[in-house]
Amino acid sequence: MAARRSARVRACARAATVLALLAGLLAACSAPRGGAPDGVVRLRFQSLAWQKESVDATKALVAEWNAAHPGVQVQYVQGSWGSVHDQLLTSFEGGEAPDVIHDASDDLADFAYGGFLADLRPLLSDRLRADIPARSWESTTFGPDGGVYGVPFLQEPRVLMANTALLRASGVRVPTPEAPWSWPEFRTAAQRLTADGRFGVAWPLKDPVSATLNLGLSAGGRLFHRAADGKAVIRWDQGDSVVPATVRAQIHTDRSASPATLGTGGSDTLPGFFGGKYAMVPLGFSYRQQIVQQAPPGFDWQVLPPPAGADGPDGLLQGVSPQTLSIARDSPYPKEAAAFLEFLLQPANTVRLALGDWMLPTGTQALADPALRTAEHGWATGAALAQGLRPAPAQAVRGYPEWKDKVATPALQEFYSGAIGLAELEERLVRDGNRVLARYQR
Repeated sequence: MAARRSARVRACARAATVLALLAGLLAACSAPRGGAPDGVVRLRFQSLAWQKESVDATKALVAEWNAAHPGVQVQYVQGSWGSVHDQLLTSFEGGEAPDVIHDASDDLADFAYGGFLADLRPLLSDRLRADIPARSWESTTFGPDGGVYGVPFLQEPRVLMANTALLRASGVRVPTPEAPWSWPEFRTAAQRLTADGRFGVAWPLKDPVSATLNLGLSAGGRLFHRAADGKAVIRWDQGDSVVPATVRAQIHTDRSASPATLGTGGSDTLPGFFGGKYAMVPLGFSYRQQIVQQAPPGFDWQVLPPPAGADGPDGLLQGVSPQTLSIARDSPYPKEAAAFLEFLLQPANTVRLALGDWMLPTGTQALADPALRTAEHGWATGAALAQGLRPAPAQAVRGYPEWKDKVATPALQEFYSGAIGLAELEERLVRDGNRVLARYQR
């Protein structure tokens, strides 16, 4: 009996040892991603910074964090704006998403509704929540429960880059944020600046949708609205026609805008701008860096506010899609990721990121920094426009990327080229657009 009992004990002991080994293996397989035997938490931060100054500023901040937080180390991962959506989708579905994600607010909706991003409300400090205006938080707020899926931290208004010498020679009134041009005045100014083979303005409209929609807010255009049941619907109102009609008239009626730039990007217009072929170019605020770096010696330029659609504070409204920082929902270390995010977005650090990217911070403390209020390179003009920046009209609309690619882009390109008229543009944007949105809102 004793021998049999001893054998059973040894068998049970062997079984227990096997079970313990299996439990250890299972624990190892399910250990939080980013863990290590040394107990150090390791986070991956995918940044989309691409200009040298921006990359340098971001990497420097990561290095400062790592030096001060030996227990939570951050790995800098370089991403690309051109491929970020597909790359993130693949990494989310494969369970390999970075812990901290740099993106833009107009790219977040599908990821937020798909359950790939963490709701940041319980993770963010009161300081950060209060420092960024509510209008900016709207750009990263999705769903019926109002979840916040990114921190909007950098933004850039669209402005007019202008050749100062040509402005002076033309005698046109130089607009300021306090007294901007109206859209009709802008059209007249472009006509007066057109002479001797020079165009008053060059519209780089390779991506015509964002320029048309975002500038349209100044004239009361929104195009995207919410029905009584909360679903998004496309509706054409009078204000929606102001921007496209003005651009079309400049190209085909006034001959004050170059038709050759319609299919180009902003950088493509700079050689002509430097050479005096175009007196003005509507561009994003960050293009100032390229102008500073590439302009020939002695080239005199300045930043003008965009046209206003109405008198008063609403006249300079325009839509923006801020750059954002999000946390992957599957990150095993959301609190540590949020702490790193809070560090990056301390006011002084945000100023460094803004200067590196030549953009404006969303945070009020950072925006008040004197370095972002200087007249040099138009910083003060950009800062004065910050109060009028609003989330892009289609910010939280599911199906917007498909509408943009398959409906709006070709329709606007045909309209600006003169192939179709305003009535057909309206019909295609509204009719075909609502069909697209309906598939996403069933």
